[in-house]
Amino acid sequence: MFKIIILDFDGVILESLDIKTKAFLKVYEDYPEYAEKIAQYHLQNGGVSRYKKFVYINTNILGIPVNDAITEKLAMIFSEAVVDEMLKCPFVNGALDFINKYSNNSNLYIASGTPEDELVYIVEKYNLGKYFKGVYGTPRTKSEIIAYILNKEMADNEDAVFIGDAITDYNGAKEANVAFIARMNGQTPDNPFSDMDVVSVNDLRELDEVLEAGF
Repeated sequence: MFKIIILDFDGVILESLDIKTKAFLKVYEDYPEYAEKIAQYHLQNGGVSRYKKFVYINTNILGIPVNDAITEKLAMIFSEAVVDEMLKCPFVNGALDFINKYSNNSNLYIASGTPEDELVYIVEKYNLGKYFKGVYGTPRTKSEIIAYILNKEMADNEDAVFIGDAITDYNGAKEANVAFIARMNGQTPDNPFSDMDVVSVNDLRELDEVLEAGF
């Protein structure tokens, strides 16, 4: 049993990737000819901060100027488009049972690419805060969050496991030198873990089985 279990949020606890995709298309609704490229880029870069995505989309897909003021404006439109829908979003299969069970035996944390204030708001609205020792998002990276948690808990790397659904999650776990389990969300184009030696699960019911088996 791991002392610390760190979970991504979108696509691991909530089935929210489709909501985020629609929000990006809402932000860039004046550029319908680029909608497919924007959606593809978003889905292939799960876990990346929306601010970094705005910069990439503006610079590399649309070829239009971008600065801090522009990204803040885009982020405001995005947040307005996404928060209400997130509060209607279904849980990943087995998520509630998993969180309830493992919060009794391990220290649970959330590490997400969502801005931290927005993430905390959504977690509290779902009444999940009581299960987690900490809820962390951007501007910190996944590896920075994991390192912070390990330091906070005065724990060794082998005491923790990170569950994510994107290659950025895997990279963050690898950089922080903790175990990683991939949740296959079924929405990301071209399974990013297909050629990698990574333990994977389809949902959190399977994750429970993997951890019970002694991963």
